[in-house]
Amino acid sequence: MTPRPAEQVPNGTHTGTYDPYPGGPDPADPDKARIAQRQGFGMPDSGSSAPAVLDMDGLQALVDELHQRGYTVLGPTVRDGAIRSDELNSVSDLAIGWGDEQDAAHYRLRRRDDDAAFGYAVGPDSPKKVLFPPRRKLWQAERDAMIVTEEPVREQFTAFLGVRACELAAIAVQDRVFLGGAVTDPAYASGRRTAFLVAVTCSDPAGTCFCASMDAGPAPRHGFDLALTELLEGGHRFVVEVGSAAGADLLGAVSRLPATAADVFAAAEVASAAARRMGRQMPTSGLRDLLYDNVDHARWDDVADRCLSCGNCTMACPTCFCATVDDVTDLSGRSTQRWWVWDSCFTATHSYIHGGSVRLSTLSRYRQWMTHKLAAWEDQFGMSGCVGCGRCITWCPAGIDITEEVAAIAASPRHAPARPADEERT
Repeated sequence: MTPRPAEQVPNGTHTGTYDPYPGGPDPADPDKARIAQRQGFGMPDSGSSAPAVLDMDGLQALVDELHQRGYTVLGPTVRDGAIRSDELNSVSDLAIGWGDEQDAAHYRLRRRDDDAAFGYAVGPDSPKKVLFPPRRKLWQAERDAMIVTEEPVREQFTAFLGVRACELAAIAVQDRVFLGGAVTDPAYASGRRTAFLVAVTCSDPAGTCFCASMDAGPAPRHGFDLALTELLEGGHRFVVEVGSAAGADLLGAVSRLPATAADVFAAAEVASAAARRMGRQMPTSGLRDLLYDNVDHARWDDVADRCLSCGNCTMACPTCFCATVDDVTDLSGRSTQRWWVWDSCFTATHSYIHGGSVRLSTLSRYRQWMTHKLAAWEDQFGMSGCVGCGRCITWCPAGIDITEEVAAIAASPRHAPARPADEERT
């Protein structure tokens, strides 16, 4: 299967694949050109990169080759009672034989009855934590010398093993945010330029997954260097698809077998079966207008009574990109540092302007988050801000379900202009 450019339908709803550069990549910008190529532009046809098969030893050889090329390999491991992204030295570090159970405000590891290396859905971590870290130093100033030193961007070659299709879609969303405009973020661009993405077809979606509704999975279709589909029947093996020139070069350095027609068919069936077992669905038809037309719906009061404004959903979300700056001065008052840190639209300070915050209530903050994610994001970036990973549902301590909230509004839409908001509904 060859990655293809995204299709854009007339009403602006994104379909097919996420495209961080509408209209194609910018050949004058090497960062954008290389990353856009990862999204499917300029890829060779399928005949020049036929699928291959690796066994567990072959997967280890792939990891070894990445290490030899200077990459730090991050992959899914069992840590802190969850599937967490951590540094890998060997495939034995993977969460082999582990699965998970997820529902609203519920996450549990479970033992599988096989040796699947990727037999679980997404954990709390996503590539966002590396490509857009929670805390990054911008500069340091020394008062006595009146010197301001900008923190240099340090290149770190990182290989992500086990990236799911929804996470690839999320990376493309953040590409559009940080690289797709007139001004790009140099640190993010550096991280993307030096990243190597090994995707995995999701075989066991969680009860909170709805990537199929968002056309973002469960099979990787774009944005990867290599994509694996794990097969257990007939021998433990991985069908490998090439997604970039870098991926073809790496795969060429390890021992592999050509994939048979049966292997390719079995890999396709893994994705099809996963799509049929999605835990949830998002009603996406007319979603943007539905939310814009119902900003005064009674459901917002209902969700506000349950929401804790903790911001867990935004921290776990692989696409949320809100940030602020913190200035830190040492005890002597002679040295100051400025740090770029994650922020959340659920905090009172997020909407603060001179004189106070704009969004005073929990209702207004949840409405802002969901409406921006599912509606205004399309106006800003030409794509949805949700990829259906379900993390916001799993890691919400109150068990609030974004798909349930949308369905409740769709079940009894008001389609009436919003009345002026009082302080409680602001």
